[in-house]
Amino acid sequence: MSNTVQKLCPRHLLLIGVTLFSMFFGSGNLIFPSYIGYQAGTSAPFAFAGFALSAVVLPVLGVAAVARCGGLDRLCERVHPRFSQVFSIIIYLCIGPMLAIPRTASTSYSMFTFLTDRLHGSFLGIPVPMLAQVLFSLLFFAAAAAAANRPERLKDLLGRHMTPVLLVLILILFAAGLLHPALPAAAAADGWNRQPFLRGFTEGYQTMDTMAAVVFGIIIAINIRALGVEENSSVVRETMRGGVIAGLFLCGVYGMLTFLGARSGSLVQGAQNGTEILTALCREFFGGTGAVLLALIFFIACFNVCVGLICSCSRFFAEQFPALSFRQWKLGITAWSFVVSILGLNLILAISSPILSVIYPVAIAIILVNLLPFSILKKSWLQRTIVLLALASGIASIW
Repeated sequence: MSNTVQKLCPRHLLLIGVTLFSMFFGSGNLIFPSYIGYQAGTSAPFAFAGFALSAVVLPVLGVAAVARCGGLDRLCERVHPRFSQVFSIIIYLCIGPMLAIPRTASTSYSMFTFLTDRLHGSFLGIPVPMLAQVLFSLLFFAAAAAAANRPERLKDLLGRHMTPVLLVLILILFAAGLLHPALPAAAAADGWNRQPFLRGFTEGYQTMDTMAAVVFGIIIAINIRALGVEENSSVVRETMRGGVIAGLFLCGVYGMLTFLGARSGSLVQGAQNGTEILTALCREFFGGTGAVLLALIFFIACFNVCVGLICSCSRFFAEQFPALSFRQWKLGITAWSFVVSILGLNLILAISSPILSVIYPVAIAIILVNLLPFSILKKSWLQRTIVLLALASGIASIW
């Protein structure tokens, strides 16, 4: 192997950063910034700062930590080898077939109400709307599983083709918000007026991006190697640089969505999630065509994340439990995610909130102790203590 330091050219580095952004930016990344802006109202800038810390800065640090350590299992191994295995499995289950992957299909489907609301009656005793959701999820996951066959090609599918279209559509929506006659931000909702920064920070958990950061590293490394970078240290460095670019894209798009959400208070009352807010805004800005625009935004974002997660989770479980191949794990994860997605978006969100509140502090603690430049933090006993305290904090937060 050559001793020459390998480095991606600016065009390829941007491609990797955009690919990683596309793997991060899914359903929750659309829903939560707009909902935070809606809830925080005039306090939206402070809420956005907290949200950006947990949904942008921490994921970028997670990418850096995993790149330096060489994988999630090695990131946790100083705590205890068994903990490393168990915690890694929990992370992959949450970010994969139990929560995040099903959420991509259910959220995407929820944006096609302009079509599905016209469905009535039943077929063979089964409500037609339910059959439509099942068919949509089936086609959605079939396409995602097919796209996940070649992990090393994600930079082409997601980075070159899907994500540029997504960014253009979001910019169109944001531009419409800027050009629209002023929509005043409402007063902050109860709880958001007192601690908007803290509320925004904890809401950032719902994006799951800090956990996603520790599972996407291996797929990004595969794509970097496919571009000709083979030296391990160079792959680590380019992964970290790609993470920074992805973070910049995330921060910019989150800012746009939070701004739009903050201006939606006069348009929608009693919104339960970000989909209702974005739907009302698109209807106000574009009339009937707004629903189509928003459906396309959600579909592309959710599909990108679904493909990335299926790749990452299948590769992890194939390495941990090699009795099944990558293809078999991919099919199993896809099938299970399809079943869970039928439960619906609101139920998935209700289940995910307490689970993430417990797991997230532990993930944050593990990332920080592996990144901070203090030798004492490398002590196993101290890492175990920190993890236990983080776990206790997470459990306490749901009571």
